[in-house]
This record gives sequence, C-alpha cells and structure tokens, in this order.
Amino acid sequence: MQETALSIQENTCLKRFNTFGIDAMARYFAVIQTPEELHAILTLKAFSDTPKLILGEGSNILFTQNYDGLIIKNAIKGIQLVSEDDKHVWLKVGGGENWNDFVMYCIRQGYGGVENLSLIPGTVGAAPIQNIGAYGMELCDVFSTMETMNLKEGSLQIFTHAECQFGYRDSIFKQVYKNQYAILSVVLRLNKKHTFHVEYGNLREILESMQIKDLSIKAISDAVIHIRQSKLPDPKELGNAGSFFKNPLIPYSHFSELKKSFPDMPSFTSGNTETVKIPAAWLIEQCGFKGKRFGDAGVHEKQALILVNYNASNGNAILELAQQIQRSVHEKFRVELTPEVNLI
Repeated sequence: MQETALSIQENTCLKRFNTFGIDAMARYFAVIQTPEELHAILTLKAFSDTPKLILGEGSNILFTQNYDGLIIKNAIKGIQLVSEDDKHVWLKVGGGENWNDFVMYCIRQGYGGVENLSLIPGTVGAAPIQNIGAYGMELCDVFSTMETMNLKEGSLQIFTHAECQFGYRDSIFKQVYKNQYAILSVVLRLNKKHTFHVEYGNLREILESMQIKDLSIKAISDAVIHIRQSKLPDPKELGNAGSFFKNPLIPYSHFSELKKSFPDMPSFTSGNTETVKIPAAWLIEQCGFKGKRFGDAGVHEKQALILVNYNASNGNAILELAQQIQRSVHEKFRVELTPEVNLI
C-alpha cells in the first residue's frame, strides 16, 4: 500500500465522538479516511501491542471509563455501483458513510430494501456488526459481502453473508471476532422492483394517517422517520444511544406461563416456533422505570427502551441504571435483558 501521512493525537476527549455525550478520554486517537491510512497505523511498531478500538459515530457505545489504547475513527467514504441486473443493484459503500445518508441516497435513486431502516444512527461500517434492524427489516436482508482489515495483522479479508453469522442484533463480529476487524466497505444488494414491508408495529397505521394513497419506498421512509422523531430523543439535545437493550427471545413455554399472570403481554414472532420475542420496552415499563430519572441518568418518557444521559460525565450512572433495570425485569418476569449497546 502507498505511503500516507498520519496524525495520531494524544489524550483526546471523546465527548463529541459518542452520542451519550460521555466525557471519556482516549490515550491515543486517529481519524482514517482510506484503507491505506488504517494499514499504516496498524503497522506502526510503536502501537503493535496497544489495544485498538474502531469507532464509527459512537451511537451504539457507552464509555464507562477512559480508553487506555488507540481509538481509530472510521471516516472512509464513497458509494460505488458494483453491478446490476434487471431486479437488483449492488452498491459498495465506505464503512465511514453515515447510514441514514446512504438510505436517503438509495431512495433518491429508487433503490429499495433499506427504507424501513431510515434514521437509524451510526455508520454503514457499524451496521453489519449488530445487524441493525427496524420495522420488520434487518441489514442482513440486503447484505452481500464486506471488506475488512485485521487489526492485528493489517491484512485484508472479504466476509460473505454466511461467514458473518447474522442473528438478531448480532453477528460474528460481536462474538468470536469482536474488536478484531475494521470494516472498510460493505456491498449491499438493493431492489429495483420493490416489495413493501409495512406490517410491523404501527407503520401501516401511520401511513394511513398520512393519507398515503400510493405506497412507495419514500412514503415508508417518511413514515418511519415520523415515528422515530415523535418518540425518540435527539442525541444532540439529550444524550442517548437509541435502544439500550435487545428485545428478549424467550421459550414459548415460558411465554405461555407469563401470559397467565400478564394476559396483556405483547409479543412478536421470532422466526421459529420454539421462541417468542417480547418487547423489552414493555417489560421495563411494567417495572415502573419509564420516564423516571435517577440522578444524572434516566429512562426516556416516551420510549422505555432508551436510557438517557442528563448530566453524567462518565457512563457509570447509566450502567448502574441499566443493571438495576435488568435485575427488576428478571425478578418480575424471569427474563434476561441483554444490552444492545457496546460497553467499554
């Protein structure tokens, strides 16, 4: 790879690099705009044994302490048409591209498949790691391949759909390969001929209230944005990382027992007959946390799944609240809540 100039800062405040607004510090910090810049950093002998963390827009992370290592912010941009046929287009997208900007690009071009994922914060590179999803659609539905760089060796590797081992808000990069790869670019397969998905949540109801007569990917995107803006706090005004917990999957037998005591308990199909998905927000609300503030941390008044930062300089107040919620939900329902947010 070609030579490139490097700028590695020391003792950098991360407050503006995470949507919780946590005032943590990074021992070392760098921004990379090309794969060559990343490779140059990874092959520096001075940092060969230094812990490394790839950061997108910091919208799915909670810093509970300073990071005594090197944080590398992925700012690799670009959208490139790789191939197309009568039904699909394949786009190669830089890992540092803003996810919602990419969704808006697809809608302007008439490419379907990601409209239900409108306004999800973060970067394209972060999207496959937790298999982002909303309103019945997931990243894995449009994923083709991605190019990565091994953080230890600096070598390039392509991952296929199967190799990513996608699950519900999960992939191999949150498990076996956690913090081992940087995602340089992602190839996504979009649809020229559209199939609309409007059955999840109140999406159809919102579309009807907006008097949408001709369903389109833009109409669905507009409805999703309307819903998200109406109930989700803007991180620029109130620090948060979106949904803090995953919706738990529980055995159908457990769900049947719970329904006897809680007949109004909502549920969603999980894709198999053995488990049921329960809305974590409902569980949290039933435990009395919705809209409550505990010092510098709290639970949002409109969406119980979102923990918010009122004035905490570090993430421990938010972490303690999350753990308190986990204990209460387990005591009341015997259900384990798993954080969707990465804890550092």
